[in-house]
Amino acid sequence: MKNPMDRQLEKRLSDRAVAIGREGDVSGFDELLDLLKSSSANARRLAASALGKLAWLGVDQATAVAALAPLASFDPHAQTRQYAIKALKAYGVAAKDCLPDLRDIAANHTAKPYIQRDAAAAVAFIEEALRIAEETAEHRCQRCGQKVAADEYSRSHQAFQRVFCDGCFDQVFLERRNFETQVEINKTIEARDGTLVQSEGERRIADWLTQHAIAYRYDAKFRIIGEFQIRPDFYLPEIDVYIEYWGMNTPQYKMSMYKKQTLYQQEGKRLVSVYPKDLPALNSLLAEKLRRYGISI
Repeated sequence: MKNPMDRQLEKRLSDRAVAIGREGDVSGFDELLDLLKSSSANARRLAASALGKLAWLGVDQATAVAALAPLASFDPHAQTRQYAIKALKAYGVAAKDCLPDLRDIAANHTAKPYIQRDAAAAVAFIEEALRIAEETAEHRCQRCGQKVAADEYSRSHQAFQRVFCDGCFDQVFLERRNFETQVEINKTIEARDGTLVQSEGERRIADWLTQHAIAYRYDAKFRIIGEFQIRPDFYLPEIDVYIEYWGMNTPQYKMSMYKKQTLYQQEGKRLVSVYPKDLPALNSLLAEKLRRYGISI
């Protein structure tokens, strides 16, 4: 971006892409296709993400896949490629022609680890969707036990990585939306880069990452570890590192903390833990812990 007006335009385009995806606004489908051609990497990334969220809402799947496929393979921005890959995964059977390219990406050791990982996940999901379509494999709702159709399986697995019939899906979706709303209400502290966080400790971590030009995602939703869905406080996509600020001391919070830490360990994830007692020496602590992962500050 060359001037403040350019940055304002980029933010407006990015916000529009996020709004379309969040609201499931299928009328914005053509806008998202145009945003995929934007000169802004952030707008392309968020447009790809939004297209993935519209996958099961009745949009033209073939057109969406055709627009996403080049980004997944050739976009110069790594995170845009990652989001395009995730979006292709959402289209299941419609993305079957992308399988050769996705397999190549998953096997490409020069690609970033998180891109390889998501490409492999997309291949597995699309192949399973094809198997269901071809063999009419039987899946049952994890809540009520009712047999689910192929489109119900694809919809629920993409949204929750779980199998639900449409009725149970709507109930789970409502519960998750209420939870998401409460989380957003609790984000009242603004970090230096404008990110709203939930605590002073998280603000200091966000400011430290910004100061050292380390890209991060705050409170990334539904990142999968094993069979569980978690929300890491910070995810550093360019170095595949997680940062958790364990800022509370209640029994219930500690139980959740121990479970989360166990999941990270079991899945071999690179986790940096920060506690309130660490805040006075936060700069040296983060620099040292990231140095252990080969990141020089």
